[in-house]
Amino acid sequence: MPEIPELESIRGFFNEHITGVPIVSLDARIPHIFRTSAAELRETLPGDSFGTVGRHGKFLLFPLASDRILAINPMLTGRFQYLDSKTKLAAKTCLVVTFKNGRQLRYADEKLMGKVYLVPGDGLALIPNWATNGPDLLDRALTEDAWLAALKRYRGAIKGILTKAEFVQGIGNAYSDEILWEARINPYTPKTALTEAELRRLYQAAHATMAWATPLVREVMVKGDILDYHERRDFMRVHRRGGQPCPRCGTSISEITANQRITSFCRHCQPGGPAMR
Repeated sequence: MPEIPELESIRGFFNEHITGVPIVSLDARIPHIFRTSAAELRETLPGDSFGTVGRHGKFLLFPLASDRILAINPMLTGRFQYLDSKTKLAAKTCLVVTFKNGRQLRYADEKLMGKVYLVPGDGLALIPNWATNGPDLLDRALTEDAWLAALKRYRGAIKGILTKAEFVQGIGNAYSDEILWEARINPYTPKTALTEAELRRLYQAAHATMAWATPLVREVMVKGDILDYHERRDFMRVHRRGGQPCPRCGTSISEITANQRITSFCRHCQPGGPAMR
């Protein structure tokens, strides 16, 4: 699942390559993912152009010169590409935007779980749950004190809270493991058992982890003026590294699978959690 580092890297790349470039055509190839009429997209985007691409949580936001926004949530398996139009289409390519420069923005989705919306420039609230979800992790308004205040309403294991969009947006399963390792907090520790100092450390670790990972992700997915995002996270320190030595202390990394979600952590660096763990 793309999280902040992947989406920030993609956003930065698109802002370098598609801003202001006229759109020649749009092909909505698999209508299942579109929450706006595929015909409307095909008929109204040609001749338009994208402005500065934004990101909010796990959405990429493509503002149009016509004062509309194309909003894409890639969900679990959505992938973005920017390639020459002659390049063979990947399987399950759902959306192809062709630009005047001969390049194409492509969106492929193996499980067809993503969602594509076209809304007015001031209409993001029309997207389900937009208004009720929490702030983006990198929103400047989400200060340490605001983070602490928002956490007060949540109970349960801290990892589950970190990945809850109602609390904060942009963190998924993979980077929550990395954040908790950075903060030296056990993922199964109840939030109520953490001190204010630990919760502040968690906030700092979340920002440090995103700043550390984003340039590494970009190195993987960008080659010159080509973007081809295939999920690759072999640079991660603990996530999906079960049985390997912790890069900080050398202890074998533990992995627990529950509810189809893998949690990876170091029992030495991240002590605590329920006794049965």
